[in-house]
Amino acid sequence: MGIKNRLIVMSFLQFFIWGSWLISLGGYLGRELNFEGGQIGSIFATLGIASIIMPGIIGIIADKWINAERLLGFCHLLGSAALFYASTVTDYDHVYWAMLVNLFFYMPTISLNYTVAYNALEKHKYDIVKVFPPIRTFGTIGFIVAMWVVDLSGFKNSNAQLYVASIASLAMALYSFTLPQCPPAKSTRKSWLSAFGLDALVLFKSRKMIIFFLFSMLLGAALQITNSYGDLFIGSFKDIPEFADSFGVKHSVILLSISQMSETLFILTIPFFLRRFGIKQVMLMSMMAWVLRFAFFGLGNPGSGLPLLIMSMIVYGMAFDFFNISGSLFVETEAKPEIRASAQGLFMMLTNGFGAIFGGYASGAVVDFYSVYGEGGKLISRSWPTIWYVFAGYALVLTIIFPIVFKYKHKAETSPSLS
Repeated sequence: MGIKNRLIVMSFLQFFIWGSWLISLGGYLGRELNFEGGQIGSIFATLGIASIIMPGIIGIIADKWINAERLLGFCHLLGSAALFYASTVTDYDHVYWAMLVNLFFYMPTISLNYTVAYNALEKHKYDIVKVFPPIRTFGTIGFIVAMWVVDLSGFKNSNAQLYVASIASLAMALYSFTLPQCPPAKSTRKSWLSAFGLDALVLFKSRKMIIFFLFSMLLGAALQITNSYGDLFIGSFKDIPEFADSFGVKHSVILLSISQMSETLFILTIPFFLRRFGIKQVMLMSMMAWVLRFAFFGLGNPGSGLPLLIMSMIVYGMAFDFFNISGSLFVETEAKPEIRASAQGLFMMLTNGFGAIFGGYASGAVVDFYSVYGEGGKLISRSWPTIWYVFAGYALVLTIIFPIVFKYKHKAETSPSLS
């Protein structure tokens, strides 16, 4: 098998693991284990905790002591064990710690995956900028395929989704040990400060960048909301007779996978929108898309309101890509070359780290506020439309404040420059 095909398999497996549970776990926890909204939110907040702590530590280990492909294998091996353990427990405390351990070892593998790919392509004299994006696209395909597998197999409502993720993680671990060697760069002197993106704090001298990073973090919080509760929300319609047998209820994860499909399409539009409108307008588009994402959820249902749910999935692509991918490109243009890697680390720490933690706990509090629980924590009722309108209101407030406080002038141009 050629190196490009081997890397395609690696990318596919990497994100197949995540897609096996990220979108469907909230439904399983809420429907089958009867976890409260705050408990579900806190479990998804572990993604943020892991994103802050582990990538920098594992990055330094790969830079100094252990081959990246071996470290990739070890991390997936430990992640597989944690996922298997998570599938065997049903109480909140054990599930929480199992998922935290899993994410401690999974989140660093994303950057390790890229490192192994870049190194292999470079050794084979490929143009990384040209060749890697199509390889990475198979990661998104893997994520979507995993969602469909979990949905069509009926595993979305059981711990079997975690078995699927555990088996995939074990397969990825074994496969990693066969990948081309990616030894530590002995001459690289990377400090702990740099590994965590903290030497990019110099960017906070700019008011513009402070505001940009703050709103990026607040938008990062929005991402966790539908990851945590999207499937739980759509699945709740099964208790209403007219919707119980609808496609949306039976195949809620497939319906949600339209979001990932939309994401892959909107990525292609980013260069045009950034060059034509600039980062301020693109971020505003993202915020408005989040408003629509949540509002359509509040208005929609799996019956006559199915088109609204589908529209919510479609606008997700703009909501996510226009702050996450575009934001990363903006940081790349604003940071000096010597701190660009650290600046990207800082951006990811704020969005996927602190943003995810804030989004997990805050959304859980909102869900619980509009829920009624009986004896033993059994759910009696939950006002989903109100919950989604609160989230839409949150995004709307960001949309109103951002253009007022973020001072940035953009000149439309056809060149690659973004600033």
